[in-house]
Amino acid sequence: MPSQPEFEAGGEGAVFEARPFTTNCERLVEKGEHALVGVSVGNGYFSQYRIAQLLDWTGRRFASVDVLYADLHVESAFRASGMDPEHAARRTHRALRDVRRRIRRAVESAGDVPARVRTVALSEIAELPGYHSASRRIDREIEENPLLRAACEDHVRHVLGPVADPEGARFRAGMDYLRAELPFLLSSPEVLDVASSVCCYHVLMPVLPRLRGEASCFHPRQGHLVLRPLRPDGTYEDAEVS
Repeated sequence: MPSQPEFEAGGEGAVFEARPFTTNCERLVEKGEHALVGVSVGNGYFSQYRIAQLLDWTGRRFASVDVLYADLHVESAFRASGMDPEHAARRTHRALRDVRRRIRRAVESAGDVPARVRTVALSEIAELPGYHSASRRIDREIEENPLLRAACEDHVRHVLGPVADPEGARFRAGMDYLRAELPFLLSSPEVLDVASSVCCYHVLMPVLPRLRGEASCFHPRQGHLVLRPLRPDGTYEDAEVS
């Protein structure tokens, strides 16, 4: 993974280290056509301030930016963790209300960036033809390609912990969540009908390094960029994968 320079991200002392996943990703970042900023529901890393920083950074380097939050499979994940249905429903409602509010305020505060910025929910995108076609192809690939299936299972174990039972409800919920996101990780140009797209996240998603040599899994114009935040003293901020 080639190192890239550190860039001012907007806000006092805010700096990101930008690392493209591959040389192809580096070329797509330089083209600057489209960025997809994923915001994980329930992940405390994504404060309003942090989302605004991400929008400032991407909005000055890409022609258009989509901010995506996953509103599907959230309640089932809470229920699989042991919550009763009523508690899980309330928790999901609060989490989604909170993330929508933070994104809305972040977009408002970053309104002067040159890019076209929009906020999209996974449930909205899941209705698009491109999502359906990518999802069907990836589902077939998971069933037929042992490497992809193992990479997905290892990703879920990484997120949930090594004690996750592959036959248990938590593991199945984690797989459902990942499978809903894979069309964006592997084929967001097809899903969003854009010429090229770079997924921007604060860590490299665990499923991706396992698939680096599997060119057939990735859209040829799919990029990934790790935007790792730095503190003013130059140390990295820790953030969870979810």
